[in-house]
Amino acid sequence: MAAKAKTTQMPAALAGIDVSGGDFIRSIVEIVLNEVLEVQFAEQLGAAPYERSPERRGYRAGYYRRTLVTRVGKIVLRVPRDRAGIFSTEIFER
Repeated sequence: MAAKAKTTQMPAALAGIDVSGGDFIRSIVEIVLNEVLEVQFAEQLGAAPYERSPERRGYRAGYYRRTLVTRVGKIVLRVPRDRAGIFSTEIFER
């Protein structure tokens, strides 16, 4: 039995990045941090978006925006919310 390869899709936001502009690094950092938030949230819940799982430990409840000031500029994060309000990340303090 062959191991199943994990495939990832390139975020749609990467398609619109202008590599000649000065915002290239900021855009990449923003995309990566938003993806990290999604992965952390899925791990905490025990299920990916729209996944039915008996191991699920909570439910999604949308997103809120958080601005993070970094050396490469202001980054707008889409922070996932859960219904119980217990999700926290180490990217920033609550």
